[in-house]
Amino acid sequence: MSRAFADISFTPSVKAAQSLYGSREDNLGFEMVDEKRDHLLERDIEFLQARDSFYQATVSENDWPYVQHRGGPAGFLQVFDAKTIGYADFSGNAQYLSVGNLFANDRISLILIDYPRQRRMKIWGRARIVHENEEPELIARLTMPAYRVRVERAVIITVEAVEWNCPQHITPKFSEREVQGMMAELLEENQLLHQQLQQLQQLQHPKAAG
Repeated sequence: MSRAFADISFTPSVKAAQSLYGSREDNLGFEMVDEKRDHLLERDIEFLQARDSFYQATVSENDWPYVQHRGGPAGFLQVFDAKTIGYADFSGNAQYLSVGNLFANDRISLILIDYPRQRRMKIWGRARIVHENEEPELIARLTMPAYRVRVERAVIITVEAVEWNCPQHITPKFSEREVQGMMAELLEENQLLHQQLQQLQQLQHPKAAG
C-alpha cells in the first residue's frame, strides 16, 4: 500500500474504525513507507491502457458520492505522463452528474478492474473538464475515429495516489472477444490433436490407410 493512499484515506474517523476493529496496528506501517506512489509506474500505465471500462466516483455539493461507469474501446483512457491521464467523455444521458460534481469539487477516484486476471487498481486524483473550443488538439488526441460516438468534452486527471488492491472476491469474467479468442485456441488445439490422431492411425494401420 502506498503512503499517498494512506495520507488521503486514513482520516481520523477511518483510524478510529481501524482501532475499533483491531487493524490499526497493521495499517500504521502504511503511513510510514518511503514510497509515496503519487505517480504511475510502467506496469500501471500498461494496465490503464488495456482497460475498456472503469468506475469513477465524484462528490456532489450536498456531500453525496456518485459512482458512474465509463467505457469505450480499449485505450480510450490515455496516459499523458506519470502524473496525468485523461479520457474522452462520450455523449450519454445528458444528466451531467459527474461533470457537475467536478465543476464544484475536482476530487475524483477511479476503480479499474481486470476481471479475467482478477486484478484491481485504484487512482485518486483531481480532474479538470476541457472542451474542444478550449484545447482542440487535446480533444483530437483523445478521439477514437473507429468509435463512432460524439465526444462532448475531455476529463483530464492529475494523479494524487495509486493503489493496487487484493484480488479477493473478484469473480473472473470474460468479454465476448475474450471468449471468442479462447474458443479459437481450443478449436486450433482440437484440430491439431485430430491431425496427430490420424497420423498415428496411419502408422499403426498403413494398409488400411492406403
